Amino acid sequence: MSEILKKLSILIVEDEEQIRNLLTEVMKEEFFDVYAAQNGDEGLKKFKKYTPSIVVSDISMPIVNGLDMALAIKELSPKTPIIALSAFSDREKLLKAIDVGIDKYLLKPIDMDELLSAIETLVKAKLSDVNSVEIGNGFSFNLTQKKLLKDGEEIHLTKKELAFVSLLVNRLGTLVLNDEIKRCVWLGESVNDAAIRTFIKRIREKLGNDMVVNIPGLGYKIDYK
Repeated sequence: MSEILKKLSILIVEDEEQIRNLLTEVMKEEFFDVYAAQNGDEGLKKFKKYTPSIVVSDISMPIVNGLDMALAIKELSPKTPIIALSAFSDREKLLKAIDVGIDKYLLKPIDMDELLSAIETLVKAKLSDVNSVEIGNGFSFNLTQKKLLKDGEEIHLTKKELAFVSLLVNRLGTLVLNDEIKRCVWLGESVNDAAIRTFIKRIREKLGNDMVVNIPGLGYKIDYK
């Protein structure tokens, strides 16, 4: 497999424990980080928390199915590749998968070589090194390697700063609410408003004061420049 996968993360969403565990173990050999969820609700929460590079999901799952989860993910991050897995080959599910923006549809039982080949093809097509977002004033964010660049030079970010910038870049031009920022950046840790203001101040020292826009009492966003 391509060495680029070693820099990426993947989310596996599958309600059958045996299949989920198998997929997780296989992907650990290929990806930098592997996350797993047992239904679409948990999968969406983990996507928001970790912003993985690619998603592989079953379709028929309890609570929230894979197609509804995929639709929500595509609304948050349209460029994230999603591969759907299903034991059913009926036309209705296939058409809906296309409609919600699924990038690849594979039938169970899963052929692991076919799945890995599909992942590599999607990564090369959609997550190449040119897949970066220009955010103005010489800044860009590499979606593949999760790096912030200024005139081509990497700007060092702490883990929390990277989570914050990645979250806002994935929603470029859209307000991200304070509660979601706390969940995605602090991962459930207790944090007060003063600490958040200090954190944002450090971010602005790296990006410039006008890059990160505050909507008082609501949240933050990065606008197109």
